[in-house]
Amino acid sequence: MKQSKRYANEKILVLGLARSGVAAAKLLHELGAFVTVNDAKKLEDNKEAQELLEAGITVITDGHPLDLLDEGFSLIVKNPGIPYTNPILEKAIKKEIPIITEVELAYQVSEAPFIGITGTNGKTTTTTMIKQIFDTYQPNKALLAGNIGFPTSDVVLKATEDNVLVTELSSFQLMGIDEFKPEIAVITNIYEAHIDYHGSRDEYVKAKWRIQKNMTENNTLILNADLPEVVELSKQSKATVIYFSVSKKVNGAYLENDWLMYQDEKIMKSTELGVPGLHNVENALAAICVAKVSGVDNESIKKSLSLFSGVPHRTEYIGTYNEIKVYNDSKATNILAAKKAISGFDNEQLVLIAGGLDRGNSFDEFIPAIEQLKAIVLLGETKDKLKEAAKKAQVSEIICVDNMKKAVTEALRVAQPEDTILLSPACASWDMYPNFETRGEEFVAEITKQVGK
Repeated sequence: MKQSKRYANEKILVLGLARSGVAAAKLLHELGAFVTVNDAKKLEDNKEAQELLEAGITVITDGHPLDLLDEGFSLIVKNPGIPYTNPILEKAIKKEIPIITEVELAYQVSEAPFIGITGTNGKTTTTTMIKQIFDTYQPNKALLAGNIGFPTSDVVLKATEDNVLVTELSSFQLMGIDEFKPEIAVITNIYEAHIDYHGSRDEYVKAKWRIQKNMTENNTLILNADLPEVVELSKQSKATVIYFSVSKKVNGAYLENDWLMYQDEKIMKSTELGVPGLHNVENALAAICVAKVSGVDNESIKKSLSLFSGVPHRTEYIGTYNEIKVYNDSKATNILAAKKAISGFDNEQLVLIAGGLDRGNSFDEFIPAIEQLKAIVLLGETKDKLKEAAKKAQVSEIICVDNMKKAVTEALRVAQPEDTILLSPACASWDMYPNFETRGEEFVAEITKQVGK
């Protein structure tokens, strides 16, 4: 970490805790700032706040009092999840107090360069693939950071100029950057998402596009050539643009005759990739672009990608039981993500478990993806809607259940040797679970429990 006096003796407000807020508060404290932390949770229910109090940091809990801004703060570091419509942030904007997110703070003091990865789908898988490629090529060089579960303000404390921070970035984080400039940036794709936070699709796209706002021709921007909107946006960037594509030859990485190619070089067969699905081919092509720009040799790329077994809850291979393969794709919280997961399997030998939170949408666009399924097991608020879609898709066996235990029981009953069971809900988890991780963990636990009988 750089020895910076930038924030020494400055009064700075950290708004919202969780892991990123705690990391930002500790980093600012170490940099000599006068830090005040404000979190909505009550102190007695707030272990993070108690920890910061013990470290000598001022903590105000149980709401966001507007008069807090009368303290004369020169900067606010906000939790990415807090919207800019929050009254305290609206007041801060009127008072012209700068507002950043924790990744911007970390960038300002980092000795290590950044590789930034964002996108609607696939960013965690792509980030993890890049990290594994670096680990094969040069162990201990790459450090995971960002939205993947490692607060960047924590990681920069141990990072040196010899490291590289492979950083997953959400649209929420990118709205709060100022100077942030990755050496290499990846946008896996952009589809409609988080409209409740951003207000419109246009604002969501603008947030994602901010990843490249400070990049120059000396930096590399890696984009999906199969998305016309992204290709059009690329004309606005000053960065050197390299594309990846599963449908055509481009100036970067592409799929050709089942080979993953990079500028006429054969890297590996698509069948050698450790995870199934065309969406994972896309992720691998993006990772290959990063690796080649970074000087990684083809053998290291091939070795790491062939051994890549997926990320938890993202088309994660769980195991083979009685000759039935099982995959956990609980992260598929929308129709598009589930469609991409299903595309990696033979529908006639696929038993799909789906359903979850009802957001008011129909499932007509899901129908082509689930045609010819061997069976579909449905649960959650959307099970009746999905049942109608499955009927239209002429799925021969449609089963509705009340919980994951019954879903696994029915899936195992229907599946035969050489078949695959896939949890890919196409819906958020909040009707039955606090998050998609808990949903996936219960699925895996039930599989393990029931096949062990």
